[in-house]
Parts: sequence; C-alpha cells; structure tokens
Amino acid sequence: MGMCISSVKSSNIHDENTKTQQDIYQNAIFIHSSSSKTPIGSVSSQQGQKGINQDSAILQQGFGMDAGVFCGVFDGHGKNGQIASRLVRSWLPGLILNQKKAISSLDLVFNKDSVEEWSKACIGAYKVMDKELKLQENLDCSCSGTTSVTVIKQGEDLVIANLGDSRAVLGTGSNNGELMAVQLTTDLKPSVPEEVERIKKSNGRVFALENEPHISRVWLPDQNFPGLAMTRAFGDFELKDYGVIAIPQISHHHLNINDKFVVLASDGVWDVLSNQQVVSIASSSRPETAAREVVDAAVNSWKQKFPHSKMDDISVSCMFF
Repeated sequence: MGMCISSVKSSNIHDENTKTQQDIYQNAIFIHSSSSKTPIGSVSSQQGQKGINQDSAILQQGFGMDAGVFCGVFDGHGKNGQIASRLVRSWLPGLILNQKKAISSLDLVFNKDSVEEWSKACIGAYKVMDKELKLQENLDCSCSGTTSVTVIKQGEDLVIANLGDSRAVLGTGSNNGELMAVQLTTDLKPSVPEEVERIKKSNGRVFALENEPHISRVWLPDQNFPGLAMTRAFGDFELKDYGVIAIPQISHHHLNINDKFVVLASDGVWDVLSNQQVVSIASSSRPETAAREVVDAAVNSWKQKFPHSKMDDISVSCMFF
C-alpha cells in the first residue's frame, strides 16, 4: 500500500538492477525524473478485504523523452495474481521502450508517424509480456493473471492501451467551463458483444452463474471453469485457446488546452464511483495527493454501498498535464 519514490528506470526485462525493494514490496510506485521540477501526478493503492493486495500501479517520468510519461494500473486475479501484476508493472515499460526502438529503426526510411510507432510498440510489448509470464518456471498463471491499462504521454499525444476491465478517464473542460469526464477505454468484459463473439468463435463459453446473474464469465468448452470475468488479460493460459487474448485495445488522444488530467484505476474504483465523481475528486485535489483522494473516496463509498461485502483492492494512478 502507498507510494514509493525511486530514481530507477525500467530497461531490459532481465536487468536485475532495475528491481528495487520498492518494486518488491510496494504496490504503487512513482519513478521521478530529475529534469522535472513540478509534480505531474500521484499513485496510490489500498488493500481490500479479500486477502493480499493484487493491484499494482506506476507513474514514470522521463519515459521515451524528458517530458514523456508512462502511467499504468494492473489488477491481478487468481492464486498468483499479485505476482503477475507486479511483474507486468516492473517489466512492461522496458518492453515497450525496446519495441519502440526496434520499430523506429525499421521505420526510419519511411518516416512513420510517432503515434503509430508507439501503438505498434504497445501491441508488440503486450504480446512479449504474456509470453514472458508463461515462461516463468516457478509461476503458474494457468488460472491467474492481471489486467492492464496504460497511458503513454509523448508531447501532446496520449497512446492508451487497455487489457481487461481497469479504466482510463480524462478530465477535460467543456465549452461552458464545466469539467467533464471522458472515458478513454472500454471495460473489456464478457458483456461486450464483440468480445463475446470472439470467445464463442474460439469455442469458449460465456454465461453468468445463477447466484450472480449480473456478472458474465468466460468458461472452458466442457467445464464450468475457471469463470473469468474479463475477456482480455495477461496470463490465464487455460483460456488463451478459447478467445481470451493479451492483445490490447489501442486508442489515441491529442491533448488540447481544455484537457487537465487522466485517471487510471482498477475496477475497485469504478464499481462504486462514476467517471464524473472521480474526475471531480481529482480536480479538487493537488496533483501529488489526487490518487490518494480518489482511493479514500472509493473506500468510503464501498463501506456505504456494500457494507456486507468484502471490499476489492483499489488502485489509482493520476497524471496531470
């Protein structure tokens, strides 16, 4: 739980020097850049009531360029979900940089668009990350995994990559001066028609249990197992032949003068707070405390709305422009 400050930067996936005590024990980390003098945001994570905190979050300055930023939230699930989410949090930024470097060298002659290169780098890195999880000898992710929602800021461009049901929301001003919430990602659950179609084409099954009719899940063709409540994730290799994929949905947003910040959060936030509520909370907070304020509001809302239910893990990463 909480925030940790480190000067370590992600590089090669197997570079053990990038793994600090903070990486191992903290769920939310902020990697500062020595060139930045003003706070650009905050990260925070709160353990729920279901066991160990399986969420991870990151805010990394100096990503790709001096003014570049990498922002991410990862929500683990299953027996080894906490390990999966922390490995992805630690390794994915470096993998994306490696992919971007390789793509840029190939595209140099053709002068390709930078946003397109970053988009390709995210897709390639997500695929490699999933393979790396499968190759870990002492880590069983057959029925464990993690969601991932990441935002890369390069100049005035945001590249958003989404895998699962964590969410990214933009806080932006309207023409009449009011602050609006704009959802940048789709919650990739088995209730999304296009996602269900892919699962069924791969012989996976989608249905909700009688005792939770509002939650559709993904099942194996011939067993009522494992019942995954999302359609894309790192890990969950039992379902990778049946339509669950680790290919993210990619989108792009070009910042304008009205855009103020972006909030990434695990579903423990969105289960109890609306997009507009989260944006309002963040806008009334200082950048360095905004993530904690959203987490605290979600915790209080869980107590009020679901007093007899076990609270989910709650993690937030806020990036201000």
